[in-house]
Amino acid sequence: MRAVLQRVQRASVSSGAEPLGAIGPGLVVLLAVAGDDGPEQARVMAEKVVNLRIFDDDLGRLNRSVRDDGGSVLVISQFTLYGDTSRGRRPSFVRAAGPEQAEALVERFVEEVRARGVSVATGRFRARMLVEIHNDGPVTVIIDTGGPGAAGSERVAGS
Repeated sequence: MRAVLQRVQRASVSSGAEPLGAIGPGLVVLLAVAGDDGPEQARVMAEKVVNLRIFDDDLGRLNRSVRDDGGSVLVISQFTLYGDTSRGRRPSFVRAAGPEQAEALVERFVEEVRARGVSVATGRFRARMLVEIHNDGPVTVIIDTGGPGAAGSERVAGS
């Protein structure tokens, strides 16, 4: 699994004119599932997301998690995170899981996050969505739970 996490003041998702989900302070998780992912990757990703210390403590240090802060999570399925642009001009998505597998594992991830006491809102799988993100910081983190050399790797970006 691969995820882009953005710390937000608020975020929402809609499909057409239909609102699907919204959160206040917390995290937006853009989540992709690889073809070789399974329930264990969903569990590991959920554990990392709810416990990752990317919220400010009283001293302004990144020392609190979304769970510590009582924040929420907005999960958006995004297979394009597995786009391979190393050849040509059109991304290849061969590493991304098929729709049935991906949908089941995204749902599993959502259940795992909820089981850890964090409120979750979601988009709609396979829908064209408009995501509104009010990034806080900005703080953006990339997490990858699988693939050669990717286990447990994270990168933090911000300006």
